[in-house]
Amino acid sequence: MARRERLKRAGLIGALVGVAATGVAVGVTAERLLLRRRRAPEADDTQAGEWFRPLPCDEAVAVPTDFGVDLHVEIVDPVDGNELDLGPLDDVDPTLIFIHGFCLDMGTFYFQRAELTRLGEHRMVFYDQPGHGRSGKLADGEYTLDDLADGLVRVIDECAPDGPLVLIGHSMGGMTIMALAEQFPDLFGDRVKGVVLVSTSAGKLDEVAFGMPDYVARIAKPLMPVVIGGGKLTSNMVDNIRRASTDLGWLITRRYGFGSEEPDRALVSYVERMNSRTDTVVVARYLRTIYTHARYPALEALKRTKVLVVCGEDDKVTPPDHSAEICRILPDASFVAVPGAGHVALLERPDIVNAALLEFLEQIY
Repeated sequence: MARRERLKRAGLIGALVGVAATGVAVGVTAERLLLRRRRAPEADDTQAGEWFRPLPCDEAVAVPTDFGVDLHVEIVDPVDGNELDLGPLDDVDPTLIFIHGFCLDMGTFYFQRAELTRLGEHRMVFYDQPGHGRSGKLADGEYTLDDLADGLVRVIDECAPDGPLVLIGHSMGGMTIMALAEQFPDLFGDRVKGVVLVSTSAGKLDEVAFGMPDYVARIAKPLMPVVIGGGKLTSNMVDNIRRASTDLGWLITRRYGFGSEEPDRALVSYVERMNSRTDTVVVARYLRTIYTHARYPALEALKRTKVLVVCGEDDKVTPPDHSAEICRILPDASFVAVPGAGHVALLERPDIVNAALLEFLEQIY
């Protein structure tokens, strides 16, 4: 009986942690029965032939942080002849810095990076957040958005020490920008000439129901401390459960990461691979800072620069009303609602997101 109880408890924590990677905490068994689909891409999938291999860069560096984690950074330079380094600072094209979200990595910006590299007009900096992708992990303790902001400052200091900047953040990456604005408001309007916030929130994420029925959401929220306090004692067990449940993870990603009824299977698999590479200890150590994130006052600093807010119309993780609230505080911000898209709108509808990004960059210079 004791062994059965341990397995039952491990199964509960495993389900919670795996689901937390895409922002939902319960209901996975029903999803598996209702949404069972083949994972292999089909011929009519838009991205069926896309392998999502790592994109080329001109330089890869490791940037150390004050909290003991090295960040993996990749730099893409403009095509020869497009980079102008003459004239006053305000006449120089900005460096674009891309900051990804929770349980993802720099590959979140795959289509934006591919298109901007093709155009060859901008210097771009991509990096993996602490504990994600190829960046290092904390030896102990919890991750905080304040630390993420410090990490972003280190990336700026090491990789773009001079010239104007445009910061582009998805989900937790947008929260990182807000934490930066809270700690270093003078950067905005001075060096930071533009901010793009994609599928993000300034707070109250503990109130999000993730598209679940109210009674399910009420059960899920009190269980978050179980995940946060899970710690190393259960991490190996939970990671084994997650790896053994890849079909379940794929279905959860499909249901809660995307907005369309039939998203491209290749895209779902790509996002699910990023989710699954983030281990349980990292997930648990991030949840507190994400679910207590509240930085509405920090948005005041963004009034000094141009802002673009983008959100999928069917985003269940950071619902559209969170973007609407950001725009209420920043009435001069541009807003783009992406139809038929969920939390990963920049992957699901890159045509719309890329067009909005390029138009925004043209407005800056």
